[in-house]
Parts: sequence; structure tokens; C-alpha cells
Amino acid sequence: MFQAAFMFRPGQTDAEFDAFTAQINACANRLDGFLGEENWRSPDGTIRLAIYYWEDRACLDAFVRDPVHRQAKARQAEWYNGYHVIMSKVISTYGDERLPHVTGDSRRKRTS
Repeated sequence: MFQAAFMFRPGQTDAEFDAFTAQINACANRLDGFLGEENWRSPDGTIRLAIYYWEDRACLDAFVRDPVHRQAKARQAEWYNGYHVIMSKVISTYGDERLPHVTGDSRRKRTS
């Protein structure tokens, strides 16, 4: 499983930005291997974080190559006052099952 975390400081957005965001999310959702996403904001709202989860690297790479995603990336300076991307391989996930998560519990999967 892979995770792509996109941290950004929002800038001036417009209707075109909103349209790109909707298209990018639609692209992710239609790709086989897309597991889900989470969105967070800093308490003061100045930093946002979108985390996408992918079944494998091939699916993540397909998302990265999507033409709409690439167009939006090329225009990031128009909409963000800074960003940072972290792509990670998820090696383990677990919890007490009282807080369900898209990544599941890899320890329980191994023992069942």
C-alpha cells in the first residue's frame, strides 16, 4: 500500500481551481486500487493536508500521470502559497477497531 500526502498553504482560488479539484478527485475515485482519502486542516486553517491511499505503486503512478492532475500541478503557483508532497510505502497499519480506517489492520490480516 502507498500513501501520497499533499500538504499546502491555500492561496487565491477560483472556479477553475474548484473544477480541477473535482476532476482530480473523480480521477482518483475511478482508478482501481484507490483506497480512499483523508483531509485535515491546521487549527488556524492556514495549512491543509490531503492524504490519498493506494493499493500499489502502479495505481499511484497512474494518478500522477493523469492529464488533468498534471495540468493542475503545472498551475500550482496560481493557487497555493507553498506545498509539499510526501509519497510513502505503508509498511504496517493497526488499531483497536474502534476507529475504522481505509487502511485496515495489517496485523490482523496476517494472522487470519
